Amino acid sequence: MNKMELEGKWNQIKGNFKQKYGNVTDDDVTYSEGKFDEMLGRLQEKTGKSKEELQKEIEKL
Repeated sequence: MNKMELEGKWNQIKGNFKQKYGNVTDDDVTYSEGKFDEMLGRLQEKTGKSKEELQKEIEKL
């Protein structure tokens, strides 16, 4: 597992945590951030691109 894959996994875990925390506190912003982080983590894992590269691509859409 390379650094990008590891970072992608971490972002998935972080995203899942934010989602759970968002549910417990009923904070929609935290939940949404968690979903976005999870999506970025999955994309990093599958593409091997950095979070910054993926964010730039998303912004262009």
